[in-house]
Amino acid sequence: MNGKRGLAWFGAMAMVAAVGCGGGGESGGGEAAKPAAPRPAAKAPAEAAAPAATPAPAAGGAAAGTSAVKGAVKFEGAAPKRAKIQMAADPFCQKAHGDATSEEVVVNDNGTLQNVFVYVKSGLEGKQYPVPAAPAVIDQHGCSYSPHVLGMMAGQTLKILNSDDTLHNIHALPKINAQFNLAMPKYVKEKEQKFDKPEVMIPVKCDVHSWMASYIGVLTHPYYAVSGDDGSFDLSKLPAGTYTIEAWHEKYGAQTQQVTVGDGESKEITFSFKAS
Repeated sequence: MNGKRGLAWFGAMAMVAAVGCGGGGESGGGEAAKPAAPRPAAKAPAEAAAPAATPAPAAGGAAAGTSAVKGAVKFEGAAPKRAKIQMAADPFCQKAHGDATSEEVVVNDNGTLQNVFVYVKSGLEGKQYPVPAAPAVIDQHGCSYSPHVLGMMAGQTLKILNSDDTLHNIHALPKINAQFNLAMPKYVKEKEQKFDKPEVMIPVKCDVHSWMASYIGVLTHPYYAVSGDDGSFDLSKLPAGTYTIEAWHEKYGAQTQQVTVGDGESKEITFSFKAS
């Protein structure tokens, strides 16, 4: 590489590192944000479709309970057709995942809705839960974010992976926490970040590949789940008590229900979102 080409290469990389992803964020914390108009997201790998289990409370904090709130997220009406995402602008993405479709609304064969973040919104006040040592993980794989919807605790490490041999630029757009904007060329395979405060939900996007989108729910406790390919959720190991449970979806907004469970009791609830 001669001097002029070397300078040009380093200059280009400096510009990549400074690339930002514009757009609005969503507020959160105790109240869930009204979802912004979502961008289409690439279809996540198949293994990401399974519902996320409630993480067990880490040792040293409030004791895990013996109660549970379980259920499913139903979808009413005709399922919208999932739009195909055009990835021709990046040959790697086109080859790796050229048949990707939007994850904005994913209706399962059993009439349930995927990618709904279900969590305890209130009822755990005064209880403290240690931050898990294991990180939450989001991967840039096949030019999509996997998982599409993710839960984690405030202060927990977020491990960001780049499984693709192409440039990605991950930009989190919270309103309560600090934003971050990270360029990840193909040779940068891992970075780490944290959110210090609870916030539901935090949108994540990328201007390098404008179809990429994800949402992260950050809480002070481990009682959350994401509906998967059967639409179910499971909030187990809850202490006995009365809780407000919220279900959040990027297009259809949020719904809440109040549930009371005794020691060792398990109750079933159903959320239902209608086609609009």
